Amino acid sequence: MPAQRATEETISRVARNAYGRLVATLAAGTRDLAKAEDALADALEKALIRWPKDGVPDAPEAWLLTAARRGFIDKVRREQTADKAMPDLTFQYLERLADQQEKSGWPLPDPRLKLLFVCAHPAIDQPVHAPLMLQTVLGLTADAIAPLFLVPVSTMSQQLVRAKRKIKTAHIPFVIPEGDQIPERLPGVLDAIYAAFAAGLEGRDETLMDEAVYLADLCTSLLPQEGEPKGLLALCLYQRARFGADRNDDDQFVPLSDQDIRRWHPDTIERAETALRAASQCGPRGRYQLEAAIQSAHIHGVRKNTSVADKIVHLYEQLLILAPSVGGTVSFAAAILAKEDPKTALAVLDDISEKAAPYQPYWATRGAVLEALGEKALAQEAVKKALSLTKDPALERYLKEKIASI
Repeated sequence: MPAQRATEETISRVARNAYGRLVATLAAGTRDLAKAEDALADALEKALIRWPKDGVPDAPEAWLLTAARRGFIDKVRREQTADKAMPDLTFQYLERLADQQEKSGWPLPDPRLKLLFVCAHPAIDQPVHAPLMLQTVLGLTADAIAPLFLVPVSTMSQQLVRAKRKIKTAHIPFVIPEGDQIPERLPGVLDAIYAAFAAGLEGRDETLMDEAVYLADLCTSLLPQEGEPKGLLALCLYQRARFGADRNDDDQFVPLSDQDIRRWHPDTIERAETALRAASQCGPRGRYQLEAAIQSAHIHGVRKNTSVADKIVHLYEQLLILAPSVGGTVSFAAAILAKEDPKTALAVLDDISEKAAPYQPYWATRGAVLEALGEKALAQEAVKKALSLTKDPALERYLKEKIASI
């Protein structure tokens, strides 16, 4: 049983690390994203049967690619009649993948960036761009994606199915766009990468966070003249640098202002600073550059033990003009509270009360604001609501202590 469990863990790890590369590689020549995902799922099922008996192959990703390729071809051939065969070019593409795989172990450069831009095609509804990328490139399920966008799982599942059908029926090419097509697709690509990073941060999944950082870095290489990919890279790196310091030895959540800076990673912070400086040389600041600048200000404030509330409020004012959001507004209210203006902070929160109802940080911030106003009973109720929306045990313990201390 231990060997079986170890093999299953290996398969799970390989699936997470390779999912997007494998799907993108299979779909690039076939233009059928749904069938590519089905073929990979079948290959993973075969791995669960074969690997415990035969051992984990030396090149597990290549093994999965070969199994998925064969399954894809077999399935399509079964579905096609003799006089309506699958185009020869598609078979030639899949056969070429097999030949390259056998020679090198991994056949192509990372194709995920192409798939990100495919998912951001204007023929696909804009609201589903980022969710589609999260599923096809990073392997997240509809169950995991839906809460990130505050929609029901059933709605998200339907949107994803329709989007994949659109890719096939509209014959959307699997290429990175050129010229003026890039700016219209880039925001969706960056939003998906950051959503993946946020999901990894919330789920304490370092692999997913690092995948998002890697993809953000790929975007900076592809578009060196654009500031926003650099801003996104900086934003992710600032938060990655503090990961671990947001928990104490008792595995309880620690707010940024109370973190032990000796547990931060200075090399990662320096990488973030370098990326943010480079972004500032690329023209007007966009959403991700502003969010990274906010993170930078927070870090400098904690390091120097000085208030940066005025600067952060100013940055949030710019951010909300450029990219209004529930999360940004809640953070804006928290920054106003740090300036010791709880009345204004409460007014900001009241303006988004309906939209923010399922958003846990809204209630935690509202509790802090109400406590500052002396409304202790209401503050406790707000924090209790935040607790009911929390799945993180470390944050649960923190909120329970907060309720007791009000």
